Amino acid sequence: MKKKVAWFSTGVSSAVAIYLKKEEIDEILYIHIGDQHEDSLRFLHDFEKVLGKEITILQSRYENVDQVQQQFRYINGPYGAKCTEILKKRVRKEWEQENKEHDITYIWGFDLDEKHRADRIVETMTDYKHEFPLIERNMTKEDSHGVMSYLGIKRPVMYDMGYSNNNCIGCPKGGMGYWNKIRVDFPEVFALRAKRERQIGASCLKDKNGKVYLDELDPTRGRMEDEIITECNIFCQLNMNEVTK
Repeated sequence: MKKKVAWFSTGVSSAVAIYLKKEEIDEILYIHIGDQHEDSLRFLHDFEKVLGKEITILQSRYENVDQVQQQFRYINGPYGAKCTEILKKRVRKEWEQENKEHDITYIWGFDLDEKHRADRIVETMTDYKHEFPLIERNMTKEDSHGVMSYLGIKRPVMYDMGYSNNNCIGCPKGGMGYWNKIRVDFPEVFALRAKRERQIGASCLKDKNGKVYLDELDPTRGRMEDEIITECNIFCQLNMNEVTK
């Protein structure tokens, strides 16, 4: 009952990793969140056509980040964002439970500069086997974007807007530069997240003086190019609490 599975994030790197292993993959899964840019599903369907395979879309009963923040009154902490746990991790674990009879190998989209993350996956997810097509081929993130262009697939619009990943709009893991860009590009999302912070009494940002609420964030603070926000895939769902279970 062996099965090769790829979790598609609607990011370019995961797409290229899947394309490189397309003949071997048995199932491709994508966890949709309402906060993804609407262009993400366009990218998914364009990729399906080139790939010649269907991508299964899964989704939590909670539609988006705001629902999770209102329900659980928690934004971010030492072990990650609550939205990641509920909207992605829980959905993944439910799928894994339903497929526990399979001997699963996961296909990952980590690039050459993310070998440390690949090593962490191997160390922590010991119930599964793992393959890293981009690392095996010494491919960088830039190489992956080149492959997308070669395949004639328009990459998700969030990249063209200057974001390093195609994560949810208004990701709690973003830094000050990221949030000041969200303030400009998606002011309604910025306003909603700021409102929830005050209602909950917690913030997604902090500095040496403590909490920095979005509604008091200086528009000049932070630089997007200095901030690293990981792609929101299974890796970003792993934390030390899970590892020690």
